[in-house]
Amino acid sequence: MSQQTAMSQQTAMNQEDVMSTKIICKISDLIANSGVCAQINKNGEIKQVALFYLPHTAQKVFALDNWDPLGEANVLSRGVLGDLNSELVVASPLYKQHFNLETGKCLEEDVSVPCYQVAIQGSDVVLLA
Repeated sequence: MSQQTAMSQQTAMNQEDVMSTKIICKISDLIANSGVCAQINKNGEIKQVALFYLPHTAQKVFALDNWDPLGEANVLSRGVLGDLNSELVVASPLYKQHFNLETGKCLEEDVSVPCYQVAIQGSDVVLLA
């Protein structure tokens, strides 16, 4: 394979990576050690997403569906962040169940909320495909 062909393939892969991400917000829109709500378009459906910015962690930004399945309301972005048994969690502001920020699994009940893969790219928070 020629060097030019390899460079062309690498450029195509980089463009694909850029096209498979969607900007959700700027990092400056987030509040450290807290949550905010954002709307995303996921597969043609508008969703409310709870974004949690924990700058002291390796991942830094976590995203869960904002819908609390037990309280039946879009409130998880207003929850209290914490650490239970070495698991990063958000406590629902309604009934105080804890949802794991990495898996969406509720620690007290047999329910979970969808998780979204997000990352910081430059000054943007992006939704990964």
